Amino acid sequence: MAQISVSVNGKSYPLACAEGEQEQLHKLAAYVDAKCRDLTSKLGHINENRILLMAAVLIADELHDALDGKGGPALMGALSEEDMASVLNEVASEVEGITDRLAAS
Repeated sequence: MAQISVSVNGKSYPLACAEGEQEQLHKLAAYVDAKCRDLTSKLGHINENRILLMAAVLIADELHDALDGKGGPALMGALSEEDMASVLNEVASEVEGITDRLAAS
C-alpha cells in the first residue's frame, strides 16, 4: 500500500492507495480540488464540510450523466466507473472524518 499526500481546497490530506495508482489518485484529487475552488469562487468562503459535500454531489451528478450517456469530457475523459466510485468513496470518507473531528472538538 502506497501513501501519498493530496491537496484539496488548500488543505493537505494523506491517502493510501495501491502501489502504482499514485498518479491516478493525484489526478482525481486535483479534479476534486478544481471543483472546490470553482465553488469557492462562485459562492465565497463556506465551511470545509459543505464545500467538500457540494463538490462530491457535483461529481456524482457528472458520473450519473456519464453513466446515462450524457457525460463527456467534463468527467476527465476515460475514467472508469470503478475509478469514479473510488473517488466518491474517498471524498465521502474524508467528509465523514472531518465531521467526526469537528463534532469531537
